[in-house]
Amino acid sequence: MSDSPNNNTTTINKSSSDSPVPKNDIDLQKMPPPLKLPPNLTFGPFPLNASQVFHISRTTLTYALVNLRPLLPGHTLICPVRRVPRLSQLTDRETADLFLTVKRVSRTLERVYHADALNVAVQDGAEAGQSVNHVHVHIIPRRRGDVEGDEIYDRMDGKEGNLGRVWEEFWSLQKRRGEREEMPEKEIQGGPDAEGKRVNRSEEEMRREAELLRSEMEKDNEENDDAATG
Repeated sequence: MSDSPNNNTTTINKSSSDSPVPKNDIDLQKMPPPLKLPPNLTFGPFPLNASQVFHISRTTLTYALVNLRPLLPGHTLICPVRRVPRLSQLTDRETADLFLTVKRVSRTLERVYHADALNVAVQDGAEAGQSVNHVHVHIIPRRRGDVEGDEIYDRMDGKEGNLGRVWEEFWSLQKRRGEREEMPEKEIQGGPDAEGKRVNRSEEEMRREAELLRSEMEKDNEENDDAATG
């Protein structure tokens, strides 16, 4: 697969695996209208806003959000709007919509991130490694040589993949931000820290990636609509 984008394709700057968002500013004039989120949308117990969510299915049963601490660039989460912890608790309609959304988001991620393959995974329950009690499907774009063997699953099941802890840290940070006028820059940066450990991304990094992916999802949806009516 070529790494050179064509004229109709937006691609991610791949110079750094820890910088999944292009450095150039997104053209806001070409952005689709802001997403209208379902009321009181959450990921488990954690409230969400439009800077984190980049797709709502047409049925409004499913949403997609960027990851606070992606294991690899483009690692996103697909969730049912209704909060339930287990796949078996979804209705048939919710289940179908969830995996149709996985399929649609996967196509966009694979194109934008120049992926050779994808990991699509569900940790269905606490004993399977689920750390946020809300059904979610991980989609992780993969490139040849990015990590060794099954290491990505070890990361997902380990501390790096503990979404519950990561989101608790994020909301604790938000609370502290509200209590203070300014925060030290080191407390809000994403990517690896000085010791090479994974740290949470900033709201701005997540917002920029969400805007990019929302725009690219809209392009793919428009192409599919044109193909269906052509």
